[in-house]
Amino acid sequence: MDEVSAQPADRGERDVLVTGMGFCLPGEDGPALTAEEVWDIASNGRSCLVKDGIYHGRVDLAPEMFEERLPEIPKLYSTQLTKSHRFGLISFVEACSDAKIDFRAGALQHAAILTGRGGLDDNIDPYRALQEATPETLSADAATALFIRAQLGITSYDVTLLQASIARSTGPSFTVSCGCSSSTIQLGNALRMIAAGEVDIAVVTGVDAFSMDLMRNAQRLLLAATRGGPQPGADTMPETLPSMDRPMRPYDVRADCVNFGEGSVTVVLESRRHAEWRGAHVYGRLIAQATTRDGLASPLSLDDSGASLVAAVRKCLGDRWSIDQIPYINGGSDGDMNVTNTEANAVRELYGPAVPSVLLSSQEACFGHSGAQSGNLGLALTLLMMEKSLACPTANCEQPIEGLPFDPIPGTRPRPLRFDHALSFTYQIGGLKSVILMSSADAS
Repeated sequence: MDEVSAQPADRGERDVLVTGMGFCLPGEDGPALTAEEVWDIASNGRSCLVKDGIYHGRVDLAPEMFEERLPEIPKLYSTQLTKSHRFGLISFVEACSDAKIDFRAGALQHAAILTGRGGLDDNIDPYRALQEATPETLSADAATALFIRAQLGITSYDVTLLQASIARSTGPSFTVSCGCSSSTIQLGNALRMIAAGEVDIAVVTGVDAFSMDLMRNAQRLLLAATRGGPQPGADTMPETLPSMDRPMRPYDVRADCVNFGEGSVTVVLESRRHAEWRGAHVYGRLIAQATTRDGLASPLSLDDSGASLVAAVRKCLGDRWSIDQIPYINGGSDGDMNVTNTEANAVRELYGPAVPSVLLSSQEACFGHSGAQSGNLGLALTLLMMEKSLACPTANCEQPIEGLPFDPIPGTRPRPLRFDHALSFTYQIGGLKSVILMSSADAS
């Protein structure tokens, strides 16, 4: 479905409200797990990237932190979990705690448990172990452990499988794998289910654990591709090949690289009726989600004119909302100039000649380019900005590119801004553009 919105537009019992958020993201002295910890990093434009050959965002999740939050998972299972399993389960527990939902007592029995997965490289090792196993030489315990590891880890349904099981959910449960737009697409699925009355509550997680060994090898391939030899045509490859050996700097004149980051973000969505019945704290409302594609034949190219992004924005706004009601956009630029050009061209088309006419910032450099969790992180951070009347700066942006049609909020201080409506952008290779429209808790 290309477009999902909650109807009717006025306040109603099927409005989709965000009532909880939990994280497992790179932090400064350990993982950032709560809204307060993530806000402290993002609102001050701090970068948690580390350099280990290449720059990346790493989650240092200690085993005891996992066991403290999920002591009920038997050792037979917990010892076979991948990083994605652990990150996704931690953010799930944190989001439920934030929403004051006791999943252990059956509060999510009828909920939708939805997960977005993008990189999926965390599944490689379980596949390899299964492929290389010699069952006849294994003890019964070793064979059991390997079987469990394979069953839990070789599918993109990996994290959802565990989340639904600890929640004892009988509701819809599935994974969407659409790269960096995966959790955005799942937000749209949750919006549709709640608006249609299929469920009253949905828990949406975006999680990825990029393998740095694979990233280093990808870096070597990119370097080899620039040294000469047969070169692919312009219609099959992007014009630039981003590096990872320098810090990413979205919207900065020095922006010439992308740094990846692992982790997980979970949000709890409820119908207004259900949230009010529970007396839940409401962060804000998810109004609409839309997805478009550039329509190019090449799976590795994109159209940076911004046309498909403009189309997605207009689908979200519909006839009820105007672009003039959107003073802030949470951008998806990861430091790649192709993405920045796409956003700049889209903003010029949407807002007209006023330059700059909107604040647009990205927190990608705080935690690294976040893969599947990007959509959830954009939603969570933007709702926190509305709640606090502060717009977060673009981390690592110090010298903005001249002529941008938006203010990227450079520096390390948030910008005072009272606003009730906002957009958030995510992208995926192949020219996919995904947009969400949200409002503050009090907006009509």
